[in-house]
Parts: sequence; structure tokens; C-alpha cells
Amino acid sequence: MQKKVVVLSLGGSLIIPNDVDFSYLKNFKKTIKANSGKFKFIIVCGGGSVARKYISALEREKISRHYQSLAGISATRTNARFMSYFFNQDSESGIPQKMEQIHNYLRSQNIVFCGALEYKPNQTSDSTSAEIAKHFKTIFINLTDVDGLHDKNPKKFRDAKFISKISWKDFHEMANKIKYKPGQHFVLDQKASKIILDEKIPTYILGKDLKQLSNLLSGKKFRGTEIKN
Repeated sequence: MQKKVVVLSLGGSLIIPNDVDFSYLKNFKKTIKANSGKFKFIIVCGGGSVARKYISALEREKISRHYQSLAGISATRTNARFMSYFFNQDSESGIPQKMEQIHNYLRSQNIVFCGALEYKPNQTSDSTSAEIAKHFKTIFINLTDVDGLHDKNPKKFRDAKFISKISWKDFHEMANKIKYKPGQHFVLDQKASKIILDEKIPTYILGKDLKQLSNLLSGKKFRGTEIKN
């Protein structure tokens, strides 16, 4: 039986918030390996704080947004290469940067890491994940450092309300209330929300508790946000 492909967006804030989060990544590796008998995983790594530090310095120097975005893309690819090493995978051929390369890797691997693919303006690794989910006609799971979608930033507002389910349309409207900037910190960027709306991609936002990822993959009840019709 052919394995189902699952697209995971792994936030850079989970990989290296300040220092590498070894404990989280150890559990993440265990969780992915435990589920790789049933699924093939394409794991798109975000740039996180590393990307934002680069982008912030370029912004202060009044360097163009184009270069800011390129710095962010480079950070996602560095994180992806690191994660492939962390999983002890042969990465001599490098991190895939095109959809065709992902296809080639999947033929021999159950787990493929990548960062942002080819440069496109005004998007983050979230858009890459959504594009890949669209291409493979599969679900999209976004792993981030909050336990799901809220009506406002739960890190700043104690009264932020958790949203367990939301429609594609309502989520897209919510995402578009925020003006895009390189390195932005919202659960999904505006282009990603547009792709999942147009393509009707079942999307899930989960936090750091990896038991919730296992529950979702097993069809059990989970704590997180479901974006569907």
C-alpha cells in the first residue's frame, strides 16, 4: 500500500528559539519516526529567530525587502539541512529547492526536509508548505510555538481566545488583517491562507505538545485548530 504524504511546517521557533531546543527535537524525531511506517513526511523548516535577526539588521541598515527575504530563505534552508543531520540522513545531495527534487527524494526516503523553495516575493516557508500540500494533494499541518489559532496573540494578551475550528474563508480574512513583512510572526502567512482557501486544503495548527500530532495522525481527538469548510 502506498504511503500517504503529509506536509509539515516546522516553525523555526521550535528548532532554535535562542539555542537549539534539543529536548523538543529529540521528541519530534521520535514522533516522526514512529509514524513513518504509515506516512511519508515532507517537513518544511521555518527560519524563526535566526531569520528575524538577519532581517532586522538589514532593515535597520535600510537594505531592500528583496534582500531581507533572501536572508530569511537562507535561514530556512540552514535549519532544514541541520534537521536532516539531526535525523542522521544522508544530505550529500543537499536540501531540495525545487518540487521535482522533493519528488526524487521521496522515492527513497520517508522523511524529506526542505526550507523555502524558489524565491517568491511576500511569502514565508508557510507558503512553501501550502504549495507543496497543493502539489501532492494532501493535508497541511503547521507546528508552531502556540497551541493553535487565537483571536489575538496569546503571548501578549492573556484574554486571547482559542479557536478550535475555523473556515478557510474566515481564516483568510483573519490573516489578511495583518500587513505582510519579511519574517512576520503569525501562524500562517497571507499567501498560504489564500492557497489553502483556493485549493480547499485541510489544514491544522498544532503547538509544541507532540502527543497532539500523534493523535491527529492516528485520527484521534487532538488539541489544536482545524481549518476546513
